[in-house]
Amino acid sequence: MARFLTLSDANVSGKTVLVRADLNVPMADGQVSDGTRLDRLVPTLELLTQRGAKVAVLSHFGRPKGKVVPEMSLEPVAAALAEVLGASVQFAPDCVGSEARAALDFLPAGHVIVLENTRFHAGEEANDPALSAAMAELGDLYVNDAFSAAHRAHASTEGITRHLPAYAGLAMEAELTNLGAALDDPERPVAAIVGGAKVSTKIDVLKHLVTKVDMLVIGGGMANTFLLAAGFDLGKSLVEADLTDTAKEILAAAKASGCTVFLPEDANVAETIDSGEDSYIVTVDDVPETHMILDYGPLATESLLDRMRETRTVVWNGPLGAFEFYPFGIATFTLAEWIATATRDSGLVSVAGGGDTVAALARAGVEQDLTYVSTAGGAFLEWMEGKVLPGVKALEEAKARDQAKDAT
Repeated sequence: MARFLTLSDANVSGKTVLVRADLNVPMADGQVSDGTRLDRLVPTLELLTQRGAKVAVLSHFGRPKGKVVPEMSLEPVAAALAEVLGASVQFAPDCVGSEARAALDFLPAGHVIVLENTRFHAGEEANDPALSAAMAELGDLYVNDAFSAAHRAHASTEGITRHLPAYAGLAMEAELTNLGAALDDPERPVAAIVGGAKVSTKIDVLKHLVTKVDMLVIGGGMANTFLLAAGFDLGKSLVEADLTDTAKEILAAAKASGCTVFLPEDANVAETIDSGEDSYIVTVDDVPETHMILDYGPLATESLLDRMRETRTVVWNGPLGAFEFYPFGIATFTLAEWIATATRDSGLVSVAGGGDTVAALARAGVEQDLTYVSTAGGAFLEWMEGKVLPGVKALEEAKARDQAKDAT
């Protein structure tokens, strides 16, 4: 049984449903440059409108810090959403108050309206009870379909659930179901791949994962710090020398938990990240003083794939190398293609998330071939850290309140 109410539990016909979405999409020259989050929202909007609900979409956009910033209005995003949805989408100049109420009163059943940026109100990020109550006055039910904002205890993600029956949208439900299958109750063996530039940004992730998975694969600049801790001289490679003791602690914790840590045995090196044509392969104990590690080498990549063959579940956050620069994406793309094939042909459960990881999967042409690819950034990272996400906890508490009410 789900820990939260889903749309299968909701009677929405003739109701006004407030949907917390994440419309904080990339923009270029006033146009949405990546509509992935809009695409993920469409199934929930279609289900609600087809069932005869009025749908009002709540979202933040950018960081206006509690002030009205015209450049951060959601109006152009509403227009883009209409194109993706294939239906008209109205826009209201506020997310609370008389203007929002008037726009909702005018909206016919089965239609969608986007309310203005919630962060134009200082009470949004402060989780002001008065603001969340004012938002709730506009609707009959609340649906959270924004996992990517679930790590924030804001008025539109947490506070509002105290005033209305609260449900998980289809995208939120899919996210939590797939993430749960990856770490909460996975099919073993489980491998976690964690890359990125710096250990300092993912210390909590690494410490949590070594207690949950059977193999931890470390890539990117992070791997350099672990290699430095093991005594290797890495030339000009990016390292965090002040975190070598932390790296040793993580390695010790992994050993105590029975988790194998995988680090590269060879690497692709170059004098600069822009000099790929002059790059070459060395073992990690033979990095020239003038060069830097920029990707796994072929031996490390093949060794990793050999180790991965028995894996039944994989969680991936962060590339193995500087994939944006040729040829330092070879290991990342090779791994992506292998995971995609194993998912299709062998039933591997594969879950990935994080902006760089999603971009690398797209570059490899396999983004659609994994079990699940999360569009969340900070929320995905905090989930990997084992943290409680306020937006998810709020849905769980809302279900508990609903059940207690039914029992009386």
